[in-house]
Amino acid sequence: MKKIEAIIKPFKIDEVKQALGEIGVNSLTVSEVKGCGRQKGHTEIYRGSEYTVDFLPKIKFEIILQDSMVQAAVDVIVKSARTGKIGDGKIFILPVEDAIRIRTDEHGEKAL
Repeated sequence: MKKIEAIIKPFKIDEVKQALGEIGVNSLTVSEVKGCGRQKGHTEIYRGSEYTVDFLPKIKFEIILQDSMVQAAVDVIVKSARTGKIGDGKIFILPVEDAIRIRTDEHGEKAL
């Protein structure tokens, strides 16, 4: 099993969720996060005062999948989240030792 963490632009959330659903990925967790990278933030003016926004709003998808589905999910995320501009995001893939469904005490892929 693997965990995919994908950080994307907020306006791409529906497109990515729908694309994942089309390949059978229906279990996921979504969080609103803030981050910075090469985008470096920007300055804004509020009530006449200029201030710097260092951390930009992003969406974080967390998905646990069987190894056989990981590449398809990554391909779908990349295709549906890409704008071609800086700040499109990142995808991280991590190993998962075990998963446990609390209600039934199932372990491993059965718990997914």
